[in-house]
Amino acid sequence: MTDPTDRTAPTGRTDVTDHHGPEGLRVRATVVVVPGRGETRSTYARLGARLAADAYRVRVVDAPDLDPGDPTGSLDRLGARLADAAATTADDGAVRPVVWVGADTGAVALAALLAREAFEPQAAPDAVVLAGLPGHTATTAGGWDEELDVRTSCPVHRTRLTDDPQVRRGSLGDPVPDALLDAAYGAESGLPTLLLTGDADPLADHDALLRAAKARPRARLSVVRGAHHDVLNDMQHRAVAAEIVTFLEALRNDLVPVVAVETSAW
Repeated sequence: MTDPTDRTAPTGRTDVTDHHGPEGLRVRATVVVVPGRGETRSTYARLGARLAADAYRVRVVDAPDLDPGDPTGSLDRLGARLADAAATTADDGAVRPVVWVGADTGAVALAALLAREAFEPQAAPDAVVLAGLPGHTATTAGGWDEELDVRTSCPVHRTRLTDDPQVRRGSLGDPVPDALLDAAYGAESGLPTLLLTGDADPLADHDALLRAAKARPRARLSVVRGAHHDVLNDMQHRAVAAEIVTFLEALRNDLVPVVAVETSAW
């Protein structure tokens, strides 16, 4: 199924997918998206196009290969890829702020990587969005229909996943290295962080997410009503994209929300 919001711009690289904003608008930030288990760069075409339409430079990389036998090496390789992905978005380097967005194990890897705080200043992000962090005991089993039910109720997203031959079915049953989960949930990073989770995500540990958010001095936990594990791509994807844009705009304003509600009947 063709997504009418997918306005992917061509790129000379085969390891990334780029989404550019409208001509004539100044780039407001650089967003690097890291997919999760089984997903491809195409999985995030809708999100990338939507953020790019608001003049953010979006680059989607491949999902990380998290080796349970070498978690440190897995993070090192991901860190190098992210630094390159951000730095090469433009001839004169990335437009700041640079924001990493991770889903599922992409979010786990980003959180664990940030916990190490081992970056050169020019390679470090300015903020991070962690979506669909799985819990320590999260498992899923069954066939493709069952996996789709865990992931999403959005018919467009279900079709995109089903029709993409590179999506690895059954991947949500792959174990996530405990060392990376421990690092992701135990980090107390001062980096501005937006945590996104669906209240219908069977893989989420909501108590652990709440503790993780409270342990971070500049974190926000946003719970999406009715959303499943693929919270960035579920039925509520427009509201979720709006929440990310709100975060990006607040980030440009020293984390002070641009819009403040003074009174409301809803």
